[in-house]
Amino acid sequence: MTIKNLLIANRGEIAIRIARSAAESAIRSHALFSEDDALSDHVKKADEAHALTGVGPAAYLDAAQIVRAAREAGCDAIHPGYGFLSENAAFARACEEAGLCFVGPTPAVLEVFGDKGKARALAARCDVPVLPGTDRATSLEEALRFLKSLGRNAEVMVKAVAGGGGRGIRTVQNAAELEAAYERCRSEALQAFANGDLYVEQLFPNARHIEVQVIGDGSGEVTHLWERECSLQRNRQKLIEIAPAPGLCEALRDRLIDAALRMARAVKLRNLATFEFLVEQQGDDRARFAFIEANPRL
Repeated sequence: MTIKNLLIANRGEIAIRIARSAAESAIRSHALFSEDDALSDHVKKADEAHALTGVGPAAYLDAAQIVRAAREAGCDAIHPGYGFLSENAAFARACEEAGLCFVGPTPAVLEVFGDKGKARALAARCDVPVLPGTDRATSLEEALRFLKSLGRNAEVMVKAVAGGGGRGIRTVQNAAELEAAYERCRSEALQAFANGDLYVEQLFPNARHIEVQVIGDGSGEVTHLWERECSLQRNRQKLIEIAPAPGLCEALRDRLIDAALRMARAVKLRNLATFEFLVEQQGDDRARFAFIEANPRL
């Protein structure tokens, strides 16, 4: 379809970038702003701006209000940017039901990749290694049992089921730290994604963070855009990406790309997705990797 009026369901820097890209494509952009964001830069960069009821992140997580704003403004598409509702399958489906193009993956793909437990299950079905962990929303008591099952000196990661962007994630080094980390992750996840469900994985020490980006047309045909090194991070946020990943042996590179393609093919990926892996390489014949998560990219 031809997009003429695009609602940007986000704020800040990402909304400014989307508005600029829309202008370059002769698409009229519509910004949204919460009651406390009226003077933000992204409001000034769009062709039109529309007020949301509410303040802070909660306003940008109000799917019904956003869809209503798009229809009232005469928009034909919604771009969610990243974070907020960008990986929310229910929001993507609500857009489609309202006759609006959701600029991103299909709801079916988001149902898998927007839930880290379902993504882990998909990896297992595709014979892609995953870290020991839980595959569904996990209570504090279940997380504690899992940590204890790993034995002495084991460490885990507490993660948001609907997480991304470094939010809702904490390293736990012992049982005494677990409750505080769990509650902090749950609070962050609720605020950022309107979903406080968490799961846990065993920590993979001394590992590199390697990503493979895949593109698909929705038919099951997929290809890759190679890999990149994303290990240099601060607070779980990537600072620098290096492509290709330096020092990665050819055999391991092929295995990572093949794993990403198999998972993308299994869901008939439409659009882009980034498949994230932890990699531990100790010579060509002693290398292992594990799938972490897959994030649809717009």
